[in-house]
Amino acid sequence: MSRVGNNPIRVPEGVNINLQNQKIIVSGKLGSLEQDFHDINVNLENNSIFLSRNSETSDAKSKHGLYRSLINNMVIGVSSGFTKELELVGVGYRASVQGQRLDLSLGFSHNILFEIAPEVKIETVSEKGKNPIIKLTSHDKQLLGFVAAKIRSFRKPEPYKGKGIRFVGEQVRRKAGKSA
Repeated sequence: MSRVGNNPIRVPEGVNINLQNQKIIVSGKLGSLEQDFHDINVNLENNSIFLSRNSETSDAKSKHGLYRSLINNMVIGVSSGFTKELELVGVGYRASVQGQRLDLSLGFSHNILFEIAPEVKIETVSEKGKNPIIKLTSHDKQLLGFVAAKIRSFRKPEPYKGKGIRFVGEQVRRKAGKSA
């Protein structure tokens, strides 16, 4: 029995839910998202969404909690949105934004130009004496996580000095260097 899948999803004011055959469309002030679902029944009652399984197969059981989480993230995304912050740790590491293009200087012989999807809003913060921060905001949690992971993959934090791109608040396990 799925503990996550049995919880109802509360729909806040200003969020519209449209159920079609095997598709749910969630729209709000920040945008619109859609998701296909299979082996699951979705019911809308009194500003709440309830999910139930069609059968007791292992496939249906595994999708019950998954679809509940996906639909909940869609409702939260179109009403309030999601934010991720990345921190550039290293001497000379810089980031700047021109429209939807991110320009990263990460100690390579060339700058990295990364085109950001139009659904993601990007902003950089550079204060003297502090590490530069990249702020990503979107209504689509999956796309936001993908873009943040792609940016982080350009220079992952290394364990000896801790240099690289990390999420704000992320703990990097440090290793001791060579012992003489």
